[in-house]
Amino acid sequence: MNGEPAGNNGLVDGRPTWGEVSTAVHVAIVRQLVCDVGARLLDPLDRLLGTDGDDPPVSEVLRSHLEIAAEVWAAQVLSPDERLAAETARRLVAEIYQSGDVFAPPFEWWRTPFGALVARRFGHPAAEAVSLAVASAMLGITRQGVHDLVKRGKLRRDEAGGGVLVSSVRDRLTQLSEVVSCER
Repeated sequence: MNGEPAGNNGLVDGRPTWGEVSTAVHVAIVRQLVCDVGARLLDPLDRLLGTDGDDPPVSEVLRSHLEIAAEVWAAQVLSPDERLAAETARRLVAEIYQSGDVFAPPFEWWRTPFGALVARRFGHPAAEAVSLAVASAMLGITRQGVHDLVKRGKLRRDEAGGGVLVSSVRDRLTQLSEVVSCER
């Protein structure tokens, strides 16, 4: 395992190669980022500053910049450059999805295009181990399903805190994406 593709399955060192994702995935991530940044930052700005009569919302210029920036961010988080992808994902999570020092998105977030990418590629941005509930959200299965995977040794427990190791959740997601890739 020296960074060379393992067989013909599109994996490098047992991980998916990035940078060769479908246009649909890229577009879905762009749309989500535009929507989420707009809701988190620009919509409140419009509500606070309002509009003067027939003038457009104050955020209109920023929205056009946001659309361009979201294209760049999506390309960066999908890039084969691990450092750039990780740094961009960290910045986006910190500025859009984090509240203060706490990253606790609703469980549904993990099923969004960007949330699923974060889970598969980076794991949980703020924890090495997560609760069974968060692991189930990241995997898209029930808590009972996570418990069964732990019992069967398919997911590893954090011995110190009792949660599930995020690295084992990422490994499981990688295995699942390998199965899907092989079935195509």
